[in-house]
Amino acid sequence: MASSDPTASAAAPPLPDPATPGAVPARILVVGGGGRENALGWALARCPGVEAVWIAPGNGGTEGLPGCQVLAIAQSDGEALAAACRDRAIDLVVVGPESPLAAGLADRLRRDGLPVFGPGADGAQLEASKQWAKGLMVEAGIPTAGYWSASSREEAVELLERLNRPLVVKADGLAAGKGVTVAASVQETRAAIEEVFDGRFGAAGASLVLEEQLSGPEVSVFALTDGQAMVLLPPAQDHKRIGEGDTGPNTGGMGAYAPAPLLDATGLEAVRRSVLDPTLAALRGRGIDYRGVIYAGLMLTANGPQVIEFNCRFGDPECETLMPLLGPELAAVLLACAQGNLAAAPSLAIAPGCSACVIAAAAGYPGEVRRGDPIHSALKPTDTLQIFHAGSRLEEDGRCVTAGGRVLAVVAQADDFDAAFEAAYAGLAGVSFEGISFRRDIGHQVRRRPSSPPT
Repeated sequence: MASSDPTASAAAPPLPDPATPGAVPARILVVGGGGRENALGWALARCPGVEAVWIAPGNGGTEGLPGCQVLAIAQSDGEALAAACRDRAIDLVVVGPESPLAAGLADRLRRDGLPVFGPGADGAQLEASKQWAKGLMVEAGIPTAGYWSASSREEAVELLERLNRPLVVKADGLAAGKGVTVAASVQETRAAIEEVFDGRFGAAGASLVLEEQLSGPEVSVFALTDGQAMVLLPPAQDHKRIGEGDTGPNTGGMGAYAPAPLLDATGLEAVRRSVLDPTLAALRGRGIDYRGVIYAGLMLTANGPQVIEFNCRFGDPECETLMPLLGPELAAVLLACAQGNLAAAPSLAIAPGCSACVIAAAAGYPGEVRRGDPIHSALKPTDTLQIFHAGSRLEEDGRCVTAGGRVLAVVAQADDFDAAFEAAYAGLAGVSFEGISFRRDIGHQVRRRPSSPPT
């Protein structure tokens, strides 16, 4: 682990200044330890001109990614990460998860002159506070559900009694994708309110947002931005529920596919005009220089797309799904965003075809999960088949074991969704650990024939 002692980095070479238009960062640090960060590291390491990628803290599958190395520093340790960047002459930092962004990691690293792909703590409020984000949407005229804020149990219950209809209940802060309840009745709404104020989500539940319920399919849209211009990625569709047929409690995501045909090029451009451009303008109006990803979770209602939520980072598992579709210009594009110079970046190529992702979870997920079970894999990655670890760790004896709820993702690309999902499930058949759990119907919205997933 790199030392956070300032004398340890004083003799390191000065930080490079890759400010040339279209420059490619040779040495990259990806911050985070999940499947999203493994996918980012894998994709960046494949870009011509990239010499080395470190992932901090990484996970049990990081060292198996070509061109990637583990850097054993916690994502919350800004001082140690800053020292490591100087020691390794890092050209670009990509911050994966929302928690360090909300805590100001990007701000800390930028103070050292580092180009960082990821917003500062001010911009990360898009995700870190539902109330702040809803206020910005209303201010900017962005289509979204009506809402009410409540800072106490009594206030929330009084609102519910006055409205007397089922509502969406959202803990205001970061809750690892599990702080939202779409209630089917007034009684369920009340129970969700009680759960938030009983402390299930800790500090994230100090206040909440109640929202009108919307109806329609959901789709995820990602914009890479330098605060002025943006590049849109293919839309993706996540599967949040634990059970087949989209039943059961919400999870961090059990699988995804891209590009989601719910939005064609015309629809995506309409989302840019009605959602993304006004969001960037509103951020600038608040004095926020937002450099990173804006992730708009949309519901396609009868009245057009409406924003369910914003996130300040790549979605997971959408990121694992999208990275194999992105071209070799990715590293240069992310660097240009970090430098506020996206207009000078090369165009980002998008591969034709489809990408399919299936998540393998530990027994008990999304509740109390098993940990420490050895992971066995006969899957051999190819140009069109990937495995990205998430909740795993390497033991001292070299065994890779489960260490979290969502253990890994198997991702495949093909000319159509049927072939992509068949390849993903066939790859998953070569992976096993005690209590492995996965949905067998990921992509049911776009598959024309059922695959034969492993049993």
